Amino acid sequence: MYIPNREELRKKLDTPIFRKISETADELGMECYVVGGYVRDIFLERPSKDIDVVVVGKGITMARAFAKRLGRGAHLAVYANFGTAQVKYREHEIEFVGARRESYTHDSRNPIVEDGTLEDDQNRRDFTINALAICLNAPRFGELVDPFAGVMDLEDRIIRTPLEPGITFSDDPLRMLRCVRFATQLNFYIEDETFEALCKNKERIKIISRERINEELNKILLSPIPSKGFIELDRCGLLELIFPQLTAMQGVEVKNGYGHKEMFYHTLEVVDNVARVSDNLWLRWAALLHDIGKPRTKRWDPIQKWTFHNHNAVGERMVKRIFQEFKMPLNEKMRYVAKLVGMHMRPIAIADNEVTDSAVRRLLFDAGDDIDDLMMLCEADITSKNEVRKKQFLNNFRMVREKLKDLEERDRIRNFQPPVNGEEIMHLFNLPPCDTIGRLKSNVKDAILDGVIPNEHDAALQYIIECAAKLGIAPV
Repeated sequence: MYIPNREELRKKLDTPIFRKISETADELGMECYVVGGYVRDIFLERPSKDIDVVVVGKGITMARAFAKRLGRGAHLAVYANFGTAQVKYREHEIEFVGARRESYTHDSRNPIVEDGTLEDDQNRRDFTINALAICLNAPRFGELVDPFAGVMDLEDRIIRTPLEPGITFSDDPLRMLRCVRFATQLNFYIEDETFEALCKNKERIKIISRERINEELNKILLSPIPSKGFIELDRCGLLELIFPQLTAMQGVEVKNGYGHKEMFYHTLEVVDNVARVSDNLWLRWAALLHDIGKPRTKRWDPIQKWTFHNHNAVGERMVKRIFQEFKMPLNEKMRYVAKLVGMHMRPIAIADNEVTDSAVRRLLFDAGDDIDDLMMLCEADITSKNEVRKKQFLNNFRMVREKLKDLEERDRIRNFQPPVNGEEIMHLFNLPPCDTIGRLKSNVKDAILDGVIPNEHDAALQYIIECAAKLGIAPV
C-alpha cells in the first residue's frame, strides 16, 4: 500500500476546496481537520468526493463562514439538533461537525453528546481506519493524526475498533453491520478480538431499525464479492437475527443416502456471479432471493428423491413480505425482483430441453424488457460442479439467446401489443364489451406466440374471423 508522507499529503489536499476550508478555519481561529473516509481513501488511492470536517469548536459556525467564502453555487444546510451542517458545492459534499465526545444508554444507539477535543472525537470513531485525521490549519497543513495506528491497519488490511470493541458495539450496534460491510467492501479481515465482540453483542442488533439494517445490506450487496459479507454475518450469528429466511437455507438433509444441493452457499455463489457482470442492486437482490422459497417447498419423494416443486412461485410471494420487513420500496423495484424470482426457472427449463420457437416467444412475451436481466440471473444460477453438464447448459443458453434475438427482430414480441385491438373486434362483429372479445384477443395472442400466424395486422384479423366463425359469429 502506498503511504504518502506529510509533504505528499499536503499536495493531495492542495485543492481550491481545502485551501478555502483552511483559510476559513484560520480566520476564525479554529482547529480544523479532515477525518474519516476521505482520509482513509487517500491511503487506499480510492476516489472520494464526500468530505467530513471536524472543528474544535462550533461546526455550524465554520460551515456558514465557509459557504459565505465560496459564494454563489454553495448550498448550506444546517442541522442544529445534531450540531452539524453540510455545504454542497459543485461535485463536493462537505460535512462540518464540532469535535465531541459521546456516551450511551443501554436501550438506544442515540448518544448523549458533549463538546470535546480532537482526541475525544477520534475515540468515538467506529474503526481505526476511519479515525485518521489530517490537520487543515496553515501551520500544520497536511499533518496526519493517527493515535490508533490506523495506517498500519490499512497496510495489514484489518478492521479493528479504536477502543474496546465490546463497548464500541454495545454502544452503537449498527457498527457491527458497518464492521462487516467495510470488511466486504475493502476485502479486509476482521481482527480476532473485534470479531469475538461481534459474536458476544449480536443480540444488541435488535434495537436497530430495519431501514438502517437494509442500508448496510445494500452496501454489502453492492460490494465486489458480496458473499464475503453474508458469510461473515453468518459466522458471527448476526444473519440469523436479521435475515432468518436466508439462514433457513443452510445445511444438507440426507435421506436414504440421498442429499440435496446446499442452498445457502449456492445462493451466495449466484450473487457473486451476478456481481461480476452487473452493478444493478435489484438484480443482485433477485439473485439473493431466487431460491428463497426452497426451504418451504422441500419434500422427500421415494421416486424423485428431494423435490422443491413451485419454489419459484413461493419465493415470488415471499419477496413482498421481505421487502416490507426491510422497509424497502414496494414499487416497481419490488415487482422487478419478484418477477425475476418467479421466472428464474423458465430459461433453465427451456435450455434443458429442445429450444423451441414457441417456448422462447412466450418467455420473451412474459419477461418483456427484463429478459436480458433474467437471462443474466439464470446463467449465474448455473453453478454445477459437473463441467460437462455446465458446458451443455451454457451452450443451450447460447442457443436461447440467439433465438431470443432472432425472434425479437422478426416477431417483435417484447412488450407485445395485439395487432388487432378490442375496439376493432367490437366494430368488426358489432359486439358490445364482453368475454368473447377477450377470448378472441387471447386466441390471436396464442397464435402469434406459437408461430401459427405472423405478428401482423392482416394475418391476425383473418385469424380472428376464423376463430369467430367457430363460435357462430360473422363480421357485419
